[in-house]
Amino acid sequence: MSVELIVLDDELAAAERAGQFLADAARTGGHIALSGGKSPEHAHETAAELEPDWSGVELWWADERCVPPDDENSNFGMAKRTLLDHLRVQPSDVHRIRGEVDPEEAAAEYDAALRGIRLSLNLLGIGPDGHTASLFPNAPGLRERERLAIAAEPGLDPKVPRVTMTPPMLASADVVLFLVTGESKAEAASRAFAGPKSTATPASLIRAQQGQTIAILDRAAAALLKI
Repeated sequence: MSVELIVLDDELAAAERAGQFLADAARTGGHIALSGGKSPEHAHETAAELEPDWSGVELWWADERCVPPDDENSNFGMAKRTLLDHLRVQPSDVHRIRGEVDPEEAAAEYDAALRGIRLSLNLLGIGPDGHTASLFPNAPGLRERERLAIAAEPGLDPKVPRVTMTPPMLASADVVLFLVTGESKAEAASRAFAGPKSTATPASLIRAQQGQTIAILDRAAAALLKI
């Protein structure tokens, strides 16, 4: 399945374009999934400015670190600071992954909540190792086909357990939107979007099954792609 590549001059421009996608999805309404990391922060701020009414949205997370929601490493906490706190009208429902409880318990709760859900937009990133959400290279969860959310191995920063959507859920979206910026992501972006599918590069496996897959990159992240 092909990926539409959008390459912009710098990190700020790429984040703003992703924010435009988020704002458009919020206007349409439906189920939107967010991720963590630094890259989407400005995208969230842009989306809140462009569309401050998210009343038609139910909000989800592609993954979460197993920390309390007010922890500086919480993906929910980051979204609260950069998106939710700036909205005039909040989403109709916010489906937070309970990172403060046992990972297996949190994953089971989230798996049950996701049943029957199709995402309108799933915003993802890519790590320098090619991981996306909390699906790391060659992780057993990459082969999961029944569950929609699972407990995942700790990431490196911070080294805590995680809960993540599985490949079938991540791909169940009208638009799977990758936001990838920075020179450190160039090799991973090349493998994810121009190389063969491989469990060594989890992002290469996530494509919208019945929709569009779009990657927004800055020039640094796209440096090894032939465009």
